Amino acid sequence: MGLIARLLGKKTDEHAAVRPLWHAAVALARTPRWYAELGLADSVPGRFDAVATVLSLVLSRMEQSPALAREAILLTELFVTDMDAQLRETGLGDMVVGKHVGKLMGALGGRKGALDAALAGREPLEEVLARNLSLAEGADPAGMAAEVRAIAARLAALDDASLLAGKIAA
Repeated sequence: MGLIARLLGKKTDEHAAVRPLWHAAVALARTPRWYAELGLADSVPGRFDAVATVLSLVLSRMEQSPALAREAILLTELFVTDMDAQLRETGLGDMVVGKHVGKLMGALGGRKGALDAALAGREPLEEVLARNLSLAEGADPAGMAAEVRAIAARLAALDDASLLAGKIAA
């Protein structure tokens, strides 16, 4: 009976605890201000940069709380699932999707490392953003740097429950 119950029963969403945070991070990355005022290119690479930047900041905050280690993994899994789906929507097939997702994961890791170093004062944040974001021609990274610092400060001020609930917007 246990097998039948498992097959026919409701499946639990192991990512349920981090879905509000994932949705909030994506919503924050889609804020029109990033593109209209702060100079991020309104393009597929620019939108990926926004998601990767916000997610990097969220993951860095989650690292500050050892109790969120599992949730950080689950959040990263949602990123992978979303990127996989996005790539498939563009028409990529099974044979190459995994390779592209791997590259996107590498980009996320690189972005996170660069932002962590810049926010720790080891490199100017404006230079890191100019190098790592798809900025529109002539965009000044200073505004984006102020936004990234503000998001990092908001995340740092949240308790774990509020973070998981996705209360990351200004």
